[in-house]
Amino acid sequence: MVDVVTIIDSRSGKSIELPLLHGTHGSPVFDIGRLYRELGYFTLDPGFLSTASCHSAVTFIDGEQGILLYRGYPIEQLAENSSFLEVAYLLMRGELPMQQQLDNFTALINHHSMINESLKNFYLGFNHDAHPMAIMVGVVGSLSAFYHDSTDIHDPAHREIAALRMIAKMPTIAAASYKHSIGEPFVYPSNKHSYAGNLLHMMFSVPSEEYVVDPVAEKALDLIFVLHADHEQNASTSTVRLAGSSGANPFACIASGIAALWGPAHGGANEAVLRMLEEIGDISNISKFITRAKNKKDPFRLMGFGHRIYKNYDPRARIIRDMCHKVLGKLGDEQDPLFELAMRLEEVALNDDYFIEKKLYPNVDFYSGLIYRALGIPINMFTVMFAIARTVGWAAHWTEMIGEPEQRIGRPRQLYVGPQHRDYQPIDQR
Repeated sequence: MVDVVTIIDSRSGKSIELPLLHGTHGSPVFDIGRLYRELGYFTLDPGFLSTASCHSAVTFIDGEQGILLYRGYPIEQLAENSSFLEVAYLLMRGELPMQQQLDNFTALINHHSMINESLKNFYLGFNHDAHPMAIMVGVVGSLSAFYHDSTDIHDPAHREIAALRMIAKMPTIAAASYKHSIGEPFVYPSNKHSYAGNLLHMMFSVPSEEYVVDPVAEKALDLIFVLHADHEQNASTSTVRLAGSSGANPFACIASGIAALWGPAHGGANEAVLRMLEEIGDISNISKFITRAKNKKDPFRLMGFGHRIYKNYDPRARIIRDMCHKVLGKLGDEQDPLFELAMRLEEVALNDDYFIEKKLYPNVDFYSGLIYRALGIPINMFTVMFAIARTVGWAAHWTEMIGEPEQRIGRPRQLYVGPQHRDYQPIDQR
Protein backbone atom coordinates (compact mmCIF):
# COMPACT_ATOMS: atom_id res chain seq x y z
CA MET A 1 0.00 0.00 0.00
CA VAL A 2 1.38 3.41 -0.99
CA ASP A 3 1.26 6.14 1.66
CA VAL A 4 -0.55 9.27 0.44
CA VAL A 5 -1.58 12.67 1.66
CA THR A 6 -4.85 14.17 0.47
CA ILE A 7 -4.87 17.83 -0.58
CA ILE A 8 -8.28 19.53 -0.70
CA ASP A 9 -8.71 22.84 -2.54
CA SER A 10 -11.12 24.89 -0.42
CA ARG A 11 -11.89 27.13 -3.41
CA SER A 12 -13.08 24.47 -5.82
CA GLY A 13 -13.68 21.49 -3.56
CA LYS A 14 -11.35 19.38 -5.73
CA SER A 15 -8.93 17.01 -4.05
CA ILE A 16 -5.91 14.98 -5.08
CA GLU A 17 -3.82 12.33 -3.40
CA LEU A 18 -0.07 12.90 -3.40
CA PRO A 19 2.16 9.82 -3.01
CA LEU A 20 4.56 9.71 -0.07
CA LEU A 21 7.86 8.35 -1.36
CA HIS A 22 10.43 6.57 0.82
CA GLY A 23 14.13 6.45 0.01
CA THR A 24 16.81 4.13 1.38
CA HIS A 25 17.59 6.67 4.10
CA GLY A 26 16.20 10.04 5.07
CA SER A 27 12.86 11.78 5.38
CA PRO A 28 9.86 10.71 3.29
CA VAL A 29 9.12 12.94 0.31
CA PHE A 30 5.76 14.07 -1.06
CA ASP A 31 5.56 13.87 -4.85
CA ILE A 32 3.88 17.18 -5.72
CA GLY A 33 4.13 16.79 -9.49
CA ARG A 34 0.31 16.84 -9.90
CA LEU A 35 -0.27 19.81 -7.61
CA TYR A 36 -0.17 22.46 -10.32
CA ARG A 37 -1.48 20.29 -13.13
CA GLU A 38 -4.67 19.32 -11.28
CA LEU A 39 -5.23 22.06 -8.69
CA GLY A 40 -3.29 24.99 -10.13
CA TYR A 41 -0.95 25.50 -7.14
CA PHE A 42 2.82 25.86 -6.86
CA THR A 43 4.87 25.56 -3.67
CA LEU A 44 7.17 28.29 -2.32
CA ASP A 45 10.43 27.11 -0.75
CA PRO A 46 13.20 29.78 -0.73
CA GLY A 47 16.62 28.15 -0.73
CA PHE A 48 14.97 24.77 -1.43
CA LEU A 49 15.15 23.94 2.28
CA SER A 50 12.26 21.47 2.05
CA THR A 51 12.43 20.45 -1.60
CA ALA A 52 13.98 17.33 -3.12
CA SER A 53 14.97 18.20 -6.68
CA CYS A 54 15.83 14.72 -7.90
CA HIS A 55 16.28 11.03 -7.20
CA SER A 56 19.92 10.19 -6.48
CA ALA A 57 21.91 7.16 -5.39
CA VAL A 58 25.26 8.95 -4.96
CA THR A 59 25.47 10.52 -1.50
CA PHE A 60 23.35 10.68 1.65
CA ILE A 61 23.60 13.14 4.53
CA ASP A 62 21.80 12.97 7.88
CA GLY A 63 22.40 16.43 9.25
CA GLU A 64 20.81 15.74 12.63
CA GLN A 65 23.04 12.74 13.33
CA GLY A 66 26.16 14.05 11.57
CA ILE A 67 26.26 11.19 9.04
CA LEU A 68 27.76 11.33 5.53
CA LEU A 69 27.62 8.29 3.23
CA TYR A 70 29.16 7.89 -0.22
CA ARG A 71 27.17 5.18 -2.02
CA GLY A 72 26.29 3.84 1.45
CA TYR A 73 29.81 3.85 2.88
CA PRO A 74 30.48 6.07 5.96
CA ILE A 75 32.93 8.88 5.26
CA GLU A 76 34.95 7.88 8.33
CA GLN A 77 35.68 4.42 6.87
CA LEU A 78 36.54 5.76 3.44
CA ALA A 79 38.80 8.48 4.87
CA GLU A 80 40.71 5.92 6.90
CA ASN A 81 41.04 3.20 4.28
CA SER A 82 40.61 4.58 0.75
CA SER A 83 42.59 6.73 -1.63
CA PHE A 84 40.91 9.56 -3.50
CA LEU A 85 40.90 7.65 -6.79
CA GLU A 86 39.29 4.65 -5.10
CA VAL A 87 36.57 6.98 -3.81
CA ALA A 88 36.30 8.53 -7.28
CA TYR A 89 35.71 5.07 -8.76
CA LEU A 90 33.06 4.40 -6.09
CA LEU A 91 31.19 7.64 -6.78
CA MET A 92 31.38 7.25 -10.55
CA ARG A 93 30.58 3.54 -10.82
CA GLY A 94 28.61 2.73 -7.70
CA GLU A 95 30.83 0.10 -6.08
CA LEU A 96 34.28 -0.08 -4.56
CA PRO A 97 36.74 -1.48 -7.12
CA MET A 98 38.69 -4.72 -7.12
CA GLN A 99 42.45 -4.14 -7.39
CA GLN A 100 42.56 -4.67 -11.15
CA GLN A 101 39.62 -2.34 -11.65
CA LEU A 102 41.34 0.35 -9.56
CA ASP A 103 44.59 -0.13 -11.49
CA ASN A 104 42.76 0.24 -14.81
CA PHE A 105 40.87 3.31 -13.57
CA THR A 106 44.09 4.91 -12.33
CA ALA A 107 45.74 4.21 -15.68
CA LEU A 108 42.84 5.92 -17.48
CA ILE A 109 43.13 8.98 -15.26
CA ASN A 110 46.88 9.13 -15.85
CA HIS A 111 46.37 8.76 -19.59
CA HIS A 112 44.07 11.78 -19.73
CA SER A 113 45.95 14.05 -17.30
CA MET A 114 47.66 16.18 -19.97
CA ILE A 115 45.89 19.13 -21.58
CA ASN A 116 46.01 20.23 -25.20
CA GLU A 117 49.14 22.32 -25.83
CA SER A 118 47.04 25.08 -27.38
CA LEU A 119 45.42 25.64 -23.99
CA LYS A 120 48.70 27.15 -22.81
CA ASN A 121 47.96 30.13 -25.01
CA PHE A 122 44.58 30.52 -23.35
CA TYR A 123 46.31 31.30 -20.03
CA LEU A 124 48.19 34.19 -21.63
CA GLY A 125 44.88 36.02 -21.99
CA PHE A 126 44.58 36.32 -18.22
CA ASN A 127 46.37 38.98 -16.22
CA HIS A 128 49.04 37.59 -13.89
CA ASP A 129 47.07 38.62 -10.81
CA ALA A 130 43.74 37.15 -11.96
CA HIS A 131 42.06 35.02 -9.31
CA PRO A 132 42.76 31.34 -10.11
CA MET A 133 39.04 30.56 -9.88
CA ALA A 134 38.38 33.06 -12.65
CA ILE A 135 40.96 31.26 -14.77
CA MET A 136 39.45 27.87 -13.89
CA VAL A 137 35.97 28.93 -15.01
CA GLY A 138 37.32 30.15 -18.34
CA VAL A 139 39.70 27.30 -19.10
CA VAL A 140 37.30 24.52 -18.09
CA GLY A 141 34.50 26.13 -20.07
CA SER A 142 36.75 26.16 -23.14
CA LEU A 143 37.48 22.41 -23.03
CA SER A 144 34.57 21.55 -25.30
CA ALA A 145 36.42 23.42 -28.06
CA PHE A 146 39.38 21.06 -27.64
CA TYR A 147 37.63 17.80 -26.78
CA HIS A 148 34.43 17.98 -28.82
CA ASP A 149 34.76 14.26 -29.59
CA SER A 150 33.12 13.54 -26.22
CA THR A 151 30.24 16.02 -26.02
CA ASP A 152 27.37 13.84 -27.25
CA ILE A 153 25.58 13.55 -23.93
CA HIS A 154 23.26 10.85 -25.28
CA ASP A 155 26.17 8.49 -25.95
CA PRO A 156 27.19 6.58 -22.76
CA ALA A 157 30.75 6.22 -24.07
CA HIS A 158 31.01 9.99 -24.55
CA ARG A 159 29.67 10.61 -21.06
CA GLU A 160 32.25 8.23 -19.61
CA ILE A 161 35.24 9.71 -21.42
CA ALA A 162 34.13 13.29 -20.70
CA ALA A 163 33.87 12.53 -16.98
CA LEU A 164 37.28 10.84 -16.92
CA ARG A 165 38.85 13.74 -18.78
CA MET A 166 37.44 16.25 -16.32
CA ILE A 167 38.69 14.34 -13.27
CA ALA A 168 42.10 13.74 -14.86
CA LYS A 169 42.72 17.24 -16.23
CA MET A 170 41.48 19.33 -13.33
CA PRO A 171 44.75 19.14 -11.32
CA THR A 172 46.75 20.03 -14.45
CA ILE A 173 44.49 23.01 -15.18
CA ALA A 174 44.66 24.12 -11.54
CA ALA A 175 48.43 23.84 -11.30
CA ALA A 176 48.82 25.79 -14.55
CA SER A 177 46.59 28.52 -13.10
CA TYR A 178 48.92 28.76 -10.11
CA LYS A 179 52.09 28.75 -12.21
CA HIS A 180 50.67 31.50 -14.41
CA SER A 181 50.01 33.66 -11.35
CA ILE A 182 53.62 33.42 -10.14
CA GLY A 183 55.28 33.59 -13.54
CA GLU A 184 56.81 30.11 -13.51
CA PRO A 185 56.76 27.61 -16.40
CA PHE A 186 53.99 25.03 -16.51
CA VAL A 187 54.94 21.56 -15.31
CA TYR A 188 53.65 18.50 -17.13
CA PRO A 189 51.88 15.76 -15.15
CA SER A 190 53.86 12.66 -14.29
CA ASN A 191 52.37 9.18 -14.14
CA LYS A 192 54.79 8.10 -11.42
CA HIS A 193 52.90 10.14 -8.82
CA SER A 194 49.56 9.62 -7.12
CA TYR A 195 46.68 11.95 -7.93
CA ALA A 196 47.44 14.26 -4.99
CA GLY A 197 51.20 13.84 -5.37
CA ASN A 198 50.99 14.81 -9.02
CA LEU A 199 49.19 18.03 -8.14
CA LEU A 200 51.90 18.95 -5.61
CA HIS A 201 54.56 18.10 -8.19
CA MET A 202 52.95 20.31 -10.86
CA MET A 203 52.45 23.19 -8.43
CA PHE A 204 55.79 23.30 -6.67
CA SER A 205 58.46 21.72 -8.88
CA VAL A 206 60.61 23.72 -11.29
CA PRO A 207 62.64 22.49 -14.28
CA SER A 208 65.96 23.52 -12.74
CA GLU A 209 65.91 21.21 -9.73
CA GLU A 210 64.40 18.00 -8.47
CA TYR A 211 61.24 18.07 -6.39
CA VAL A 212 60.38 15.32 -3.93
CA VAL A 213 56.75 14.99 -2.89
CA ASP A 214 56.46 14.91 0.90
CA PRO A 215 54.39 11.85 1.90
CA VAL A 216 52.66 13.71 4.76
CA ALA A 217 51.61 16.50 2.40
CA GLU A 218 50.49 13.94 -0.17
CA LYS A 219 48.41 12.02 2.36
CA ALA A 220 46.86 15.20 3.76
CA LEU A 221 45.85 16.47 0.34
CA ASP A 222 44.45 13.09 -0.66
CA LEU A 223 42.39 13.01 2.54
CA ILE A 224 40.98 16.49 1.92
CA PHE A 225 40.03 15.40 -1.59
CA VAL A 226 38.19 12.37 -0.18
CA LEU A 227 36.27 14.57 2.26
CA HIS A 228 35.35 17.09 -0.43
CA ALA A 229 34.54 14.65 -3.23
CA ASP A 230 30.78 15.00 -2.91
CA HIS A 231 28.16 16.46 -0.61
CA GLU A 232 24.74 15.67 -2.04
CA GLN A 233 22.63 18.44 -3.66
CA ASN A 234 24.69 21.46 -2.62
CA ALA A 235 24.67 24.75 -4.54
CA SER A 236 27.39 23.84 -7.06
CA THR A 237 26.11 20.30 -7.66
CA SER A 238 22.58 21.62 -8.15
CA THR A 239 24.01 24.17 -10.59
CA VAL A 240 25.76 21.42 -12.57
CA ARG A 241 22.51 19.44 -12.67
CA LEU A 242 20.45 22.45 -13.73
CA ALA A 243 22.91 23.38 -16.47
CA GLY A 244 23.07 19.75 -17.56
CA SER A 245 19.29 19.48 -17.74
CA SER A 246 19.35 21.89 -20.68
CA GLY A 247 21.56 19.50 -22.66
CA ALA A 248 24.68 21.64 -22.28
CA ASN A 249 27.99 19.88 -22.88
CA PRO A 250 29.65 18.39 -19.77
CA PHE A 251 32.57 20.83 -19.74
CA ALA A 252 30.19 23.81 -19.67
CA CYS A 253 28.25 22.15 -16.86
CA ILE A 254 31.36 21.64 -14.74
CA ALA A 255 32.42 25.25 -15.43
CA SER A 256 29.04 26.38 -14.08
CA GLY A 257 29.69 24.32 -10.95
CA ILE A 258 33.07 26.00 -10.48
CA ALA A 259 31.40 29.41 -10.75
CA ALA A 260 28.85 28.47 -8.07
CA LEU A 261 31.57 26.99 -5.85
CA TRP A 262 33.50 30.26 -5.93
CA GLY A 263 31.04 31.98 -3.57
CA PRO A 264 32.27 32.59 -0.01
CA ALA A 265 29.19 30.86 1.41
CA HIS A 266 30.15 27.67 -0.46
CA GLY A 267 33.64 26.71 -1.63
CA GLY A 268 35.18 30.00 -0.62
CA ALA A 269 34.46 29.36 3.04
CA ASN A 270 37.88 27.87 3.88
CA GLU A 271 39.56 30.94 2.42
CA ALA A 272 37.22 33.11 4.49
CA VAL A 273 38.11 31.13 7.65
CA LEU A 274 41.80 31.93 7.32
CA ARG A 275 41.11 35.60 6.68
CA MET A 276 38.82 35.63 9.72
CA LEU A 277 41.54 34.11 11.94
CA GLU A 278 43.99 36.72 10.68
CA GLU A 279 41.43 39.41 11.50
CA ILE A 280 40.99 38.08 15.05
CA GLY A 281 44.75 38.02 15.31
CA ASP A 282 45.31 36.83 18.86
CA ILE A 283 43.73 34.54 21.45
CA SER A 284 43.11 37.57 23.66
CA ASN A 285 40.69 38.94 21.06
CA ILE A 286 38.48 35.86 20.86
CA SER A 287 35.94 37.00 23.44
CA LYS A 288 35.43 40.30 21.63
CA PHE A 289 34.85 38.60 18.30
CA ILE A 290 32.53 35.98 19.83
CA THR A 291 30.42 38.86 21.16
CA ARG A 292 30.41 40.46 17.72
CA ALA A 293 29.33 37.17 16.11
CA LYS A 294 26.26 37.06 18.36
CA ASN A 295 25.24 40.59 17.46
CA LYS A 296 22.86 40.42 14.50
CA LYS A 297 23.56 44.06 13.69
CA ASP A 298 27.30 43.42 13.36
CA PRO A 299 28.35 42.16 9.89
CA PHE A 300 31.10 39.99 11.41
CA ARG A 301 30.43 36.25 11.21
CA LEU A 302 32.39 33.28 12.50
CA MET A 303 33.33 31.53 9.27
CA GLY A 304 33.69 27.74 9.42
CA PHE A 305 30.96 27.27 12.03
CA GLY A 306 27.54 25.85 11.27
CA HIS A 307 26.23 24.24 8.12
CA ARG A 308 23.01 24.35 6.12
CA ILE A 309 22.60 20.58 6.48
CA TYR A 310 24.54 19.50 9.59
CA LYS A 311 22.84 20.25 12.90
CA ASN A 312 25.53 18.25 14.65
CA TYR A 313 29.33 18.13 14.43
CA ASP A 314 30.37 17.88 10.77
CA PRO A 315 31.82 14.31 10.56
CA ARG A 316 34.46 15.57 8.12
CA ALA A 317 35.66 18.16 10.64
CA ARG A 318 36.64 15.49 13.18
CA ILE A 319 38.70 13.62 10.59
CA ILE A 320 40.45 16.67 9.19
CA ARG A 321 41.18 18.07 12.68
CA ASP A 322 43.41 15.08 13.43
CA MET A 323 45.19 15.46 10.09
CA CYS A 324 45.72 19.14 10.83
CA HIS A 325 47.78 18.21 13.90
CA LYS A 326 49.88 15.75 11.86
CA VAL A 327 50.56 18.19 9.05
CA LEU A 328 51.58 21.03 11.34
CA GLY A 329 53.73 18.64 13.36
CA LYS A 330 55.67 17.58 10.27
CA LEU A 331 55.52 20.50 7.84
CA GLY A 332 54.73 23.48 9.99
CA ASP A 333 54.96 24.57 13.57
CA GLU A 334 52.54 22.98 16.00
CA GLN A 335 52.74 26.24 17.88
CA ASP A 336 51.52 28.03 14.77
CA PRO A 337 49.63 31.02 16.20
CA LEU A 338 46.74 30.63 13.76
CA PHE A 339 46.36 26.94 14.60
CA GLU A 340 46.43 27.70 18.32
CA LEU A 341 43.91 30.45 17.72
CA ALA A 342 41.67 28.08 15.77
CA MET A 343 41.79 25.44 18.53
CA ARG A 344 40.97 28.01 21.20
CA LEU A 345 38.19 29.52 19.12
CA GLU A 346 36.68 26.08 18.63
CA GLU A 347 36.85 25.38 22.38
CA VAL A 348 35.24 28.68 23.34
CA ALA A 349 32.48 28.39 20.74
CA LEU A 350 31.63 24.80 21.67
CA ASN A 351 31.17 25.83 25.31
CA ASP A 352 29.20 28.98 24.62
CA ASP A 353 25.45 28.72 25.28
CA TYR A 354 24.60 30.72 22.16
CA PHE A 355 26.53 28.41 19.82
CA ILE A 356 25.26 25.31 21.63
CA GLU A 357 21.64 26.49 21.29
CA LYS A 358 22.13 27.37 17.61
CA LYS A 359 24.09 24.14 17.02
CA LEU A 360 26.91 26.05 15.37
CA TYR A 361 29.61 23.40 15.27
CA PRO A 362 32.88 23.59 13.32
CA ASN A 363 32.65 22.31 9.77
CA VAL A 364 35.28 20.94 7.39
CA ASP A 365 36.21 24.43 6.13
CA PHE A 366 37.35 25.42 9.61
CA TYR A 367 40.45 23.20 9.33
CA SER A 368 41.12 22.66 5.63
CA GLY A 369 42.49 26.18 5.13
CA LEU A 370 45.03 25.63 7.92
CA ILE A 371 46.27 22.48 6.21
CA TYR A 372 46.53 24.21 2.84
CA ARG A 373 48.49 26.99 4.50
CA ALA A 374 50.93 24.49 6.02
CA LEU A 375 51.37 22.85 2.59
CA GLY A 376 52.40 26.19 1.11
CA ILE A 377 49.23 26.59 -0.95
CA PRO A 378 48.28 30.28 -1.21
CA ILE A 379 44.89 31.49 -0.02
CA ASN A 380 43.60 32.27 -3.51
CA MET A 381 44.10 28.59 -4.45
CA PHE A 382 42.01 27.18 -1.59
CA THR A 383 38.74 27.10 -3.53
CA VAL A 384 40.58 25.67 -6.54
CA MET A 385 41.59 22.70 -4.36
CA PHE A 386 37.93 22.25 -3.48
CA ALA A 387 36.98 22.34 -7.17
CA ILE A 388 39.50 19.60 -8.02
CA ALA A 389 37.98 17.25 -5.46
CA ARG A 390 34.35 18.14 -6.12
CA THR A 391 34.72 17.52 -9.87
CA VAL A 392 34.24 13.83 -9.10
CA GLY A 393 30.91 14.48 -7.38
CA TRP A 394 29.79 16.83 -10.13
CA ALA A 395 30.66 14.24 -12.78
CA ALA A 396 28.85 11.48 -10.87
CA HIS A 397 25.68 13.56 -10.47
CA TRP A 398 25.78 14.82 -14.05
CA THR A 399 26.19 11.27 -15.36
CA GLU A 400 23.36 10.03 -13.13
CA MET A 401 21.03 12.83 -14.24
CA ILE A 402 21.69 12.50 -17.98
CA GLY A 403 21.10 8.76 -17.76
CA GLU A 404 17.63 9.14 -16.25
CA PRO A 405 14.92 8.06 -18.76
CA GLU A 406 12.53 10.83 -17.65
CA GLN A 407 15.14 13.59 -17.42
CA ARG A 408 13.66 17.04 -18.19
CA ILE A 409 15.03 20.56 -18.24
CA GLY A 410 14.93 22.23 -14.84
CA ARG A 411 12.40 25.04 -14.65
CA PRO A 412 11.69 26.46 -11.15
CA ARG A 413 8.54 28.52 -10.74
CA GLN A 414 8.00 31.70 -8.74
CA LEU A 415 5.58 33.68 -6.61
CA TYR A 416 5.20 36.86 -8.65
CA VAL A 417 4.93 40.03 -6.52
CA GLY A 418 5.48 42.70 -9.20
CA PRO A 419 2.98 45.21 -10.63
CA GLN A 420 -0.38 43.99 -11.88
CA HIS A 421 -1.21 44.15 -15.58
CA ARG A 422 -0.97 47.69 -16.90
CA ASP A 423 -1.11 49.20 -20.36
CA TYR A 424 1.70 51.07 -22.03
CA GLN A 425 1.38 54.85 -22.02
CA PRO A 426 3.10 57.09 -24.60
CA ILE A 427 5.94 59.05 -23.09
CA ASP A 428 4.08 62.38 -23.30
CA GLN A 429 1.15 60.95 -21.29
CA ARG A 430 3.05 59.48 -18.36
